[in-house]
Amino acid sequence: MNSNRMLQALFLSFAVHACAQEGWTDLFNGKDLKGWVQKGGAAKYTIENGTIVGSTVLSTPNSFLCSEKEYGDFVLELEFKVAPTLNSGVQVRSEAFAEPKTLEHKGKNLKIAAGRVHGYQVEIDMDHLKKRWWVGGIYDEGRRGWLYPGALGGDPKAFTTQGEKLAKQNDWNKFKVEAKGDSLKIWFNGELRSEIKDSLTPKGFIALQVHSVGKDAGKENLKVAWRNIRIKEL
Repeated sequence: MNSNRMLQALFLSFAVHACAQEGWTDLFNGKDLKGWVQKGGAAKYTIENGTIVGSTVLSTPNSFLCSEKEYGDFVLELEFKVAPTLNSGVQVRSEAFAEPKTLEHKGKNLKIAAGRVHGYQVEIDMDHLKKRWWVGGIYDEGRRGWLYPGALGGDPKAFTTQGEKLAKQNDWNKFKVEAKGDSLKIWFNGELRSEIKDSLTPKGFIALQVHSVGKDAGKENLKVAWRNIRIKEL
């Protein structure tokens, strides 16, 4: 082994050791989808230049690349880059049941279809044409809809203004998610973006969403990419 390769090997070993010392675990190894399983629709998930890339496929439901392991209390960090007109998201504390179920919550019955991925979603929405910029909001996928801004707080106008200021189109953006007890907090590109108190789902998988695009040929093969996905369990 030449000196350059020895130095590279030593640096990699040091980086892995330092990461482990801090309590962080990489959820993506940069080479394949080991530790992940796809649920829902038939969008394509591939590995490109050390990133996970999701590509839209026409006439298929929302697709989710889900961690095989479930997590309760944690800090999650990741970076993403998305086509400006593509809606996407990152699921946390999420579930999918083999059989249909009805959940009772605050006097209401929430019906969950068999196989339907549902749970908290950190929204990726940076479509300048819609002028909404709700990236970093919290959406309850497959259940109650918008929680923040929405049923559990947040001013939509102020949230839109902040989102437009922070978002970087056609570039890498960063999420930090802290889930602890009934608290869920989201930071987007370094600023606190959304915060709720909710105890409906205390534990579940993490998932990378590619939203459905119906039959619109102009939205086929739109891409969203994720990298540097790591978690620290609390």
